[in-house]
Amino acid sequence: MNLFTSSILTNWHPHPEVLISLTFIELFYLFLVYYIPKNNKDITHNSYDTTIFTAGILILLIALISPIHEISDGFLFSAHMVQHLLLTLIAPPLLVMSTPDWMISPIFKITPIKNFLKLITKPIIALSIFTLMFSIWHLPNLYHTSVTNHYIHISEHLMFMSTAIIMWIPIFSRINELPKLSYLLQLPYIFILSIGQILVFAPITFSSEPIYQWYINAPRIWNITPLTDQQLGGIIMKVGSGAIFLTLMIIAFFNWYKEENQV
Repeated sequence: MNLFTSSILTNWHPHPEVLISLTFIELFYLFLVYYIPKNNKDITHNSYDTTIFTAGILILLIALISPIHEISDGFLFSAHMVQHLLLTLIAPPLLVMSTPDWMISPIFKITPIKNFLKLITKPIIALSIFTLMFSIWHLPNLYHTSVTNHYIHISEHLMFMSTAIIMWIPIFSRINELPKLSYLLQLPYIFILSIGQILVFAPITFSSEPIYQWYINAPRIWNITPLTDQQLGGIIMKVGSGAIFLTLMIIAFFNWYKEENQV
């Protein structure tokens, strides 16, 4: 490993907007789980939830300020796909499953917000929004715009994370106003999500030439060609998401089977 590559692997970028926003979210969560149960005896909080939520925040930090971010932005498309997996399929479900109903329920007293959230978290809408957003941002021209403009790149990541949270609510929601799907209905929901990934996976993986000019011009590290890097990125996306979706389908199936046999 040469000095150039070594410096990339140890190069952390503590972007102020990332550190400030994620620190605020974490501290606000900790304040709520300490203050509200303390002042309302009807509310309890499991410390396990705090651990899961904090893990989600830490994964977002790793995705956005660690060397993964540096490599994905300036060198390898495949690293960008690792980053996108962290931002959409790993951190968001942790945040959703660790957010209890009592923490969110006050905002449902605002009717327009309640109606909007209930609309966009309907299963067909939730998976469509996420799939569409993920696919559009991987169009070559828009992708190039995002990696060459810092603020557009921030917008892309915010859209990824927000639509991913919406997409995971039908699976992991603990909010009474936004109930999660039954285990039986989770099976087709997750299956359709996995199929939607093909819209991005297929052209990236099976293209005979690189389609992202940014990585064609990027400095080469580890002797990976732009086409190999692109194909590796597609495989990482499909195998990574496939493993997550398959695991969730297996869990949903056995939970459904268990429920059926308890009747």
